[in-house]
Amino acid sequence: MATATLLSLSVLAVEPPVAARQPKKLTMHGETRVDDYFWLRNKRSPATIAYLQAENAYAESLTAPLKPFENKLFEEMKARIKEDDSSVPYKLAGFYYYSRFEIGQQYPILCRKPIAADGSWEASAEQVLLDVNALARGKRFMEIGEFEISPDGKLLAYSTDSSGFRQYQLRIKDLASGKLLPFKRERVTSVAWAMDNATVFFSTEDQQTKRSNQLWRHKLGDAADRLVHEEKDERFGLDVHLSRSEGYLFEQVGSHTSTEIRYLKADAPNDKWRVLARRRTDIQYSAEHRDDAFYLRINDTGRNYRLVKVPVADPARQNWTELLPERADVMLESTDLFKHFMVRHERVNGLHQLVITDLRTQQSHQVAFDEPAYSLGTEANAEWDSTVYRYGYESMTTPDTTYDYDMVSRQQVLKKRRPVLGTFDPANYVTERVWAQARDGVQVPISLVYRKGLQRDGKAPLWLDGYGSYGLPNDVYFSSQRLSLLDRGVIFAVAHIRGGGDLGEKWHDAGKMKVKQNTFNDFIDSAEFLIAQGYTSSARLVVEGGSAGGLLMGAISNMRPDLFKVVVSDVPFVDVLSSMLDASLPLTVGEYEEWGNPNKPSEYKWMRAYSPYDNLGAKAYPTMLVKTSLNDSQVMYWEPAKYVAKLRALKTDSNPLLLVTNMGAGHGGASGRFDRIRETAFDYAFVLSQLGIKQE
Repeated sequence: MATATLLSLSVLAVEPPVAARQPKKLTMHGETRVDDYFWLRNKRSPATIAYLQAENAYAESLTAPLKPFENKLFEEMKARIKEDDSSVPYKLAGFYYYSRFEIGQQYPILCRKPIAADGSWEASAEQVLLDVNALARGKRFMEIGEFEISPDGKLLAYSTDSSGFRQYQLRIKDLASGKLLPFKRERVTSVAWAMDNATVFFSTEDQQTKRSNQLWRHKLGDAADRLVHEEKDERFGLDVHLSRSEGYLFEQVGSHTSTEIRYLKADAPNDKWRVLARRRTDIQYSAEHRDDAFYLRINDTGRNYRLVKVPVADPARQNWTELLPERADVMLESTDLFKHFMVRHERVNGLHQLVITDLRTQQSHQVAFDEPAYSLGTEANAEWDSTVYRYGYESMTTPDTTYDYDMVSRQQVLKKRRPVLGTFDPANYVTERVWAQARDGVQVPISLVYRKGLQRDGKAPLWLDGYGSYGLPNDVYFSSQRLSLLDRGVIFAVAHIRGGGDLGEKWHDAGKMKVKQNTFNDFIDSAEFLIAQGYTSSARLVVEGGSAGGLLMGAISNMRPDLFKVVVSDVPFVDVLSSMLDASLPLTVGEYEEWGNPNKPSEYKWMRAYSPYDNLGAKAYPTMLVKTSLNDSQVMYWEPAKYVAKLRALKTDSNPLLLVTNMGAGHGGASGRFDRIRETAFDYAFVLSQLGIKQE
């Protein structure tokens, strides 16, 4: 039997909550905005919590008839995963390290085994380093942040977040005894060991803004830590890490547009840190170490980065040697440096490529890939003196796969492909890549996947995903949960719009600050292209975005509410002006370089033009599912809460509008693997019901 739509079921539900209106005048640059729901920012107020709970109760009531469908989807998706799965072990200093799951458990168990004389590991005794299930016992959330083994393999420095607020506590564990050292530090953002196995460097965040602003040194056994560096510029944050060579510690200090790196010999933790290259406006770089040189990936001669070699003895700019020039058509995304090899991750026309260089001969070769849309990522490559490079590969039809690539023989070994239980066969699905022409003539790539046999007659439902911010590529990936959409005839697509890094830094530049409108136009133009090409229709089009992608959802819903059937907005950044005018909030000052500084009249004007909350109007909107988390530290819960409250008061349609708040999680939602599946099952049940798709 077909599932009734929620529109017909809504008469059975309680009335939607009505948030109290408490007008607050906000004046800037001669304009006064009236915010009726500013009061929802008070997290400690019983009225705020009561409103969020009322919205949750309303959503639960409205979707109650869909609970059997949600349960069916949950069991369907859960049945595709191998519950007792494990990762591919990687080598480090005499051990194989890996993680594994046990049947019925929400979290991984992090383990190691000693490497046997013949190089094997299967018969060795397992040592459990961290059982995340035990750490999570009695808690609604648990996430591991840092996980750093001391160079001698005897100590583990790790951090945990038990609230979702991304506020991590650092502990050190003696791996021989299994006991925790007395050392405990709060608000830790990164950690690195010195080579004496007794000194740890760690960074901490500001209590108010959560900016990572201080670097500390701790010697085990000492009562006090020493402050190494405090970054005063509020645009910059910092972190610390040990080079793969184990020769140097790097402190990377960076904003959205500028970098400064300090370095320290890893075997001399009491020495003075030195600056590698001082910060300059609009110049970013990263550094690696090999022998007597640093290798810098830097954008000082062009937006797509070049590669230079810098002598450790005298890193002055006049001593730099260019190894690879900046190329207008190739984005140098990152490099991985080993004793005898270098691996370059590059992006051409939005697609990844790997280039391997033998540093002894300077001979390079490229690793080829043949799917129309795919993603690559580096896996655990902990050993310095290695001829094998481990990387991950996936596409929308190929589950995430781990390969070992021999950089000498050029032979590739498949180490693992994540199992998908049941009847999944990649041959039953098609992935393609098409290009939509934006209104200004720019070509925007779109990746699609669907069940084989698609008829392009405009009748198929299509789920279009978008992001388009911070220069982050919105790379395609495989999802076994998504099969529950594809097998019901839904096309899934990703629009690689400007503002992201899908086509390099210039793609990012073309969708931020005063030209942010390009991001929204690209998404709308991509949607219209897919409709024009017969993939779908407005009545069958679902769109989704999260965080900055939620800003995208808010903007396009205001601009073209007629174009979409359903909007799914995850932890959306929708109250742009008010948040960016509040420098006490996490991220705000540093984000001036992405969105603009609304304290400046000209920049206020361009942000005011698209800020979703400030541009809501009395008109018909699509069906909306808006999701947030009470402990979100990136986009505060009150942004989506205020947005929904105001939208309820203004919208002229009778389409469902749901606000769902996870009261015990943060920006990424639930932390347990089954809890995450449950959240997805809820989303799918709601959206599919709106499309009139049957429960069978």
